[in-house]
Amino acid sequence: MGRIPKTVFVAAISTAAVVFAKQPTSQSWELRGAEWQQMAAPEGAAAVAADPRVDEIERLVDQNRGKDAFKSAVEFLKANSGHPQRDRALFLTSRALYQTGNKVKAFYYCDELLDSYPESPYYQPALDFQYRIADEYLLGGTRRFLGIPVGDYTDEANEMLFRVQQRAPGSRLAEKSLLRSADYYNGRADYDLAGDAYAAYVRSYPRSPEVSRVRLKQAWAYLAQFRGLKFDATPVVDAKAQLTDLMVTAPELAQEENVAALVERIDSSIAQKMLVTAEFYKRTKKPTAAAFMCNQVLNQYPNSPEADQARNFLEKLPQSARDEAERPPVQPVPSARAAAQ
Repeated sequence: MGRIPKTVFVAAISTAAVVFAKQPTSQSWELRGAEWQQMAAPEGAAAVAADPRVDEIERLVDQNRGKDAFKSAVEFLKANSGHPQRDRALFLTSRALYQTGNKVKAFYYCDELLDSYPESPYYQPALDFQYRIADEYLLGGTRRFLGIPVGDYTDEANEMLFRVQQRAPGSRLAEKSLLRSADYYNGRADYDLAGDAYAAYVRSYPRSPEVSRVRLKQAWAYLAQFRGLKFDATPVVDAKAQLTDLMVTAPELAQEENVAALVERIDSSIAQKMLVTAEFYKRTKKPTAAAFMCNQVLNQYPNSPEADQARNFLEKLPQSARDEAERPPVQPVPSARAAAQ
């Protein structure tokens, strides 16, 4: 399976676990708005006649005889390319392969069902089954060659989740798939990918009941990318923006998670970053720029401990640099031609 670009994520959905029971042939699934809904067949529509060969395959699957079921299913599929119960046979083949441990191949048999039979009553169960396979691979599973562990299936699993999202964009299962990928990256400490995935979720599902907690996770993912005062402060600035907005849009959650205290710590980090920058400017013979950074600390965080440090810092700079830093910026004079226009 090809590897998906890890920074690309699309919409997401959520449903219950895989349905293994027989599915009624008199129903189909239809995308209405952002939800997949099971629709009754038109009145008078005849149900597809049962085929004893497919019934036998299902009996073998129900008995957990995956190898025998797969063998019978392949024979049936080869001999009956246009059979009215081919979609059911494909789904049973996928289940049989799952029982034998070949989950990747099981995923692809569901893919064939989804590609060839979009009106099938097994369409949604196949999507659920694909999500289950991907989720289990993310929970663990070792790739082996000649019995030797050579890696895992996490890349394949995330691609599977991506494909599920593409099959049913805007649905609950797609939402669930996107969030599962984001949580996986967050748990593996791939905070840049986690932040991107959480951001995609917030953009795609702004009305989801989970969006507030997802934004909180997004902020933590941003914070985790901050490497220290000598490095880029963009992650903490982005995290603060998320958290301050969360205090307005979800005050109960913000209070529960003590977001206000976290914002105060972020402000302290930003102020300390400004002082580090001021020290750099002083060291590189740019006292006016150093004084400007100190003034920024005083203006933005006047009651912080960093403000006292900024005052002490300013006293060590030349008076001319302090005066220059306090002057308002000079506005450019428009040309006569621009003024005439």
